[in-house]
Amino acid sequence: MARSPRRWPPPSSPAFWRSPLRGPWFTSVLGVVLLAGITVLFVTGLLSYAAYNPDLSPVNDKTPDKGILGFYLFSWPTDPYWLYRLNQGVHVTLGITLVPVLLAKLWSVVPRLFQMPPARSLAHALERLSLLLLVGGALFEFVTGVLNIQLDYVFPGSFYPLHFYGAWVFFAAFVAHVVLRAPTAVRNLRRLRGSEGASAPPPGATGSPPSPPPVSPPVSAAEPSLVSPNPAEPTVSRRGALGLVGGGSLLLFATTVGQNFDGPLRATALLAPHGGAEPGSGPAGFQINKTAASRGISAAETSEEAWRLAVTGPGGTVRLSRADLLRLPLNSSALPIACVEGWSTSDQWWRGVRLRDLAALVGYEADAAPDVLVESLQRRGAFRRAALRANQVRDPRSLLALDVNGEPLTPDHGYPARVIAPAVPGVLNTKWVARMTFGELR
Repeated sequence: MARSPRRWPPPSSPAFWRSPLRGPWFTSVLGVVLLAGITVLFVTGLLSYAAYNPDLSPVNDKTPDKGILGFYLFSWPTDPYWLYRLNQGVHVTLGITLVPVLLAKLWSVVPRLFQMPPARSLAHALERLSLLLLVGGALFEFVTGVLNIQLDYVFPGSFYPLHFYGAWVFFAAFVAHVVLRAPTAVRNLRRLRGSEGASAPPPGATGSPPSPPPVSPPVSAAEPSLVSPNPAEPTVSRRGALGLVGGGSLLLFATTVGQNFDGPLRATALLAPHGGAEPGSGPAGFQINKTAASRGISAAETSEEAWRLAVTGPGGTVRLSRADLLRLPLNSSALPIACVEGWSTSDQWWRGVRLRDLAALVGYEADAAPDVLVESLQRRGAFRRAALRANQVRDPRSLLALDVNGEPLTPDHGYPARVIAPAVPGVLNTKWVARMTFGELR
């Protein structure tokens, strides 16, 4: 007699999800980690956006319709000079490190996505809506962020508005979800501490204390339990699962953080892009993100005979050869380069003409130098035109650099001249400069 096929319960049934790892304690621990980590990611992301001087319209403004979402924007400071390097290093490294925690958290609550009926009360409907936006927003932000780090622009549109608006949608859902779920998370963690205290051995006893017992499911019908009513045999403890998640995060951290350093440590950043060319060794042996060839820069147009820098202001336009620039007062600055993808260099010694001195050539007092629009020879890629604020122009460390580490710039580092300024994103350190226009850009 043939057996009837076994019927599996639908995903909306708690019996469908049989992992013994799921439960309020496991989910709450992951939630506490994400609460702290995502808050830091959001703040550093907003700061990174502010560093691009997006109010210098229309040059740097990649999100012209941001409206009230740009309420917090401010003039990005030049001190400390390593500010953007620290901010973006934390943002990118932490974001990658949190990927296993995020995936584990989503796995732990996936049964709730299938719960029926969809809404049992107004509060439950709001929680489900926040959960939908939270999951979708988290996946969108992390996926687009990782793709941007890897220089894989396969998503439609520009990364800047997508990531900016996505961050606000995600964080709004995140705050709503935290407000709605915080009492339950605190209650679960208190129950954990109570169970650990109850199972602790008396003073003087030997042996390891037993693992805390599974947290009892809540009895409220309005808050279904994540604990399976028919769990499968465990293959790992909840603490072991947390150790696995933590180990994955530690591995991603170890294979990412090296992009913030030069030398052998950069080779450990296996998950980070290493730029368009190997920098080699010597004075120019530091990170290259965009090569001259990749941006359509030819040797003929950057030659001593052909290249001229046009500097424009109320006093007219001055055209300067590289030899003319070398005859002007030269200054040196020790500054790093830091990119939105998270990589940065150590301090390099740059020598060139102060931006404030160039402003003085075309009619401004050096201490009253205004914003500047910088245009590059490059024909391909973003930020062919970029702007710096007046406070950045006036900083005595801001240079139109001609040399680095005692040698002339190489073509891939921006020969014949490039901008270098303290605490700014790498794309604002324009390479292959062709024109500089001083004046109010707002």
